[in-house]
Order: sequence, then C-alpha cells, then structure tokens
Amino acid sequence: MTNLRVGLVGLGMMGRHHARVIREVEGIELVGVADGQGDVHGAAGNLRVLSSVSELVAVGIDMAVVAVPTGLHEEVGLALAEAGIHALIEKPIASTVQAGQRLVEAFKARDLVGAVGHIERFNPALQSMRARIEAGELGEVYQIATRRQGPFPARIADVGVVKDLGTHDIDLTAWLARSKFESIFARTTTRSGRAHEDMVAATGHLTRGIITNHLVNWLSPMKERLTIVTGEKGAFVADTLTADLTFFENGTVATQWDSMAAFRGVSEGNVTRLAIAKPEPLRTEHEAFRDAVLGIRSDIVTMEDGLNTLRVAEAVLESAVTRRVVDIEPLG
Repeated sequence: MTNLRVGLVGLGMMGRHHARVIREVEGIELVGVADGQGDVHGAAGNLRVLSSVSELVAVGIDMAVVAVPTGLHEEVGLALAEAGIHALIEKPIASTVQAGQRLVEAFKARDLVGAVGHIERFNPALQSMRARIEAGELGEVYQIATRRQGPFPARIADVGVVKDLGTHDIDLTAWLARSKFESIFARTTTRSGRAHEDMVAATGHLTRGIITNHLVNWLSPMKERLTIVTGEKGAFVADTLTADLTFFENGTVATQWDSMAAFRGVSEGNVTRLAIAKPEPLRTEHEAFRDAVLGIRSDIVTMEDGLNTLRVAEAVLESAVTRRVVDIEPLG
C-alpha cells in the first residue's frame, strides 16, 4: 500500500516533534516542509525547506500538519483547504472564533478531514481514564478539576495562557465528560509585563450537571499537569506529565485512631496506581489522523470540537473582563 504523502508547515518547537513522529509512523511519509523562518532545529533532514504553502502543495501531498503561530492558522489552513489537502492544525484552531468558523466551513465544504492538535486527549492516562469512566468504574461523575501550571514559555507570543494552555483543559474536560460547557466564570491576571494574561482561575458548569475547576498559569516555578475526576465511587487522578493514573476509592474502613482521623479522614479506601500502556501521545494523535484520512476510524479532535473549545476560551476571557458568569450557547 502506498504511503500517504505528508507536508509540514512550521519547524519551530512543536514542528520539530511532528517531523520526528511523522517519520516514525507507518503508512505516512514526510515529503515536504515549509517555514519562512528556516529550520532552526534541524528538523528537515534531507528535505529542502520551502518558504510557502503553495510550494509545499506543489510537491504533491495528501495531508498536512500545521505548526505555525496561532495567528497564522487561518491563512495556512484555508490555503490547504483550497488545495484539497487534509490538515491537522495545532491548537487552538485559530486566534478567534470567527477565524475558526471559516476553517470549519472551508474543510466541510470540500469534504476534507480537518483535525485540531489537542494532544492531551491522546495521553494514555486520560485515554484509560475515559474508558474506565465509560465502563462505570467511577459511577456518576460529579466534578472535573485540572491544574496546568509551570514556568513562562518564551516561545509563546501571540496569545495568552487561556488560549494556549487553557484550551487543553477545556477540551479534555468536555471530552472526558461527554458534555459541553454551559457556563463559565473566570478571573485572570497579567504579571509578566506582556499584553496577554498569564494566569487564570475558572469555574465551569457542563450540560450534564458536572461542575469544573481549572487553574492555569505560566508563573509557577514547578510544572504540574493534573486532571482529577470525582464521582460517586471515588476519584481518578491523572498526571499527564508521567502518564500515571491512580484511583482513590471511597472510604470503606473506619479510622479507629482518633488523632490519625484528624488528618486522614474518618474512613479510608484503597488507592490503586493503575498499570497502563504508555505510547507517545503525539504518535497516537498522528495515527488517528492517518486513519481518519483513510476512513478507518474517526477519533480525531475535529475542527468543530476545536471551535467549541475556542468559544469556551473566549467566554473565559469575557468573564474575566465583565466579572460575570458567561453562558455558552451550544452549537450543533
């Protein structure tokens, strides 16, 4: 079977990882790369670095990966759609909801596969957690809380922490819960001297009644990536830095030592660190995109998904400015 021919637009920090993984995944072949700034990380290998999307299309590609700054997503994505090329665009889908909507419409009109690179969905800890929730191991889900904190990334300049990091948590929360955001309330602050926010605390409500809480920032000296899902049978805790998944069962054994109960609780349940396979999330994401183009399966993050996530991110920013709860009207 002939490999699908892949083009890569953008050879920055994320683009270099895409180049490596594309070369590792069966059934696809990296045949062209483009970046107007050149190849600072040496990701192109023996490929000539092209300067435009039109040059990349001329090489003859079936699908493309877009890893350029967010402000260029619409321009590059529309050019690929016009050329009839399936595309995986890094998150967020675009810099504005309007731009994201234009991308959704362009790919839909041409019956092309359009995916958004919300890589956390493909983290093995979260993939296992979702399957276990669906199997009823947690019972009814009550709350989803995330913490995504770490030092300031100099590479991000065109969006704030909400659209860059926060969109990970918005997407994975809706995906885990199989439920869309209904409303959001948020506070942001800017402490790094840039134009965009670098810290956010947000509380949301999903259409199935689940409540959410998200702490995201670029100001913490430690790096943290946690997702905690609490339900009627206990809580799952996923550390997506290590891809570890732990299940905390509800208390069943009474704590008879009074002084111990003061800080351990009046009862304890079993705590199990679950053994799961840990494939690289970026590789899993590329395999899903390949299979979607081939029509084999459809577990990609669609452009419609990416647009819904961006709508919630903009509602977070609106809430921070207005200091009000913002209702989010559902789309399709």
